Amino acid sequence: MTWSCVQADEPRRNKVTITHPIFTRWPAQYPDRLQLFSLPTPNGVKIGIMLEETGLAYEPHRIDIMANENRDPAYVALNPNGKIPAIYDPDGPSGRPLALFESGAILIYLADKTGQFLSTDPNTRYETIQWVMWQMGGVGPMFGQVGFFNKFAGKAYEDKRPLERYAIESARLLGVLDGRLAGRDWVMGTDYSIADISLIGWVRNLIGFYEARELVGFDRFLHVRTWLDRGLARPAVQRGLLVTAA
Repeated sequence: MTWSCVQADEPRRNKVTITHPIFTRWPAQYPDRLQLFSLPTPNGVKIGIMLEETGLAYEPHRIDIMANENRDPAYVALNPNGKIPAIYDPDGPSGRPLALFESGAILIYLADKTGQFLSTDPNTRYETIQWVMWQMGGVGPMFGQVGFFNKFAGKAYEDKRPLERYAIESARLLGVLDGRLAGRDWVMGTDYSIADISLIGWVRNLIGFYEARELVGFDRFLHVRTWLDRGLARPAVQRGLLVTAA
C-alpha cells in the first residue's frame, strides 16, 4: 500500500511517498509526518516526550502490547524485535525514509534531526549519550524487574530473593543518579537533555505504577526527587506521557 503526499513547505519539489508493510495495518493519515508506534510504557513515553519537546510534526499510532499487536507481522516488519517504541520517518537522512527501533537510538536520532537536547560539543555529546546508555543498560532492566516481582506475576513467588536483589540494585542506581544530580538541575547540568528524557518515565513508574517507593527507599534520594518534580512540571513532558494513551 502506498501513500503520496506533498509537504506544505515545498509543495512542488519534495513529494513524500510511504511504502512499508506497517501501513497495511496502521494507515498513515498524515504520511508527510514522522510516524510513531508506541504505548505509554517507560520506554514508550521517552519518544512521546521527545517529540512534544522538539515540536516535530508526528502522527502517533497506539500499539496494544496486551493484545499482542507488537507481534503482528506488519509491526515486526518495522521492528523485528517486536517491542515498542518504533518510528518511521518519511524524511530521514538525505531525504530517504528511515525505520528505527530502540528508544535510545530514536532519542539520539531525533536530537540530531532537530538539533535539540544533545550538545554538538563532542565531549558533552558523548557524556550525554553515556547517561542514556546507563539508563538503557541499568535503570530500565532493573526497575522493570522490580515492577515484575513487586506488582505483577512475580509478586506471588515464595522466593523473595529475586525481588530483594533487584530492589537493592535499583536503590544503588538511584544513588548513582542522586550523586550525579547533586548541584545540578539536570543530568548534564543546566541543560535539559535526552539523558533526562530517557530517565523520567522510568523513575516515575518505579514509585508510581510499580508501587516500589518504600521498597527502594526513594524519599532519601533528595536530588532525584526534586529533579523528577522539575521534569514532570514541564508541559511537554505532561503531554508526552499521554501520547498513545488512548
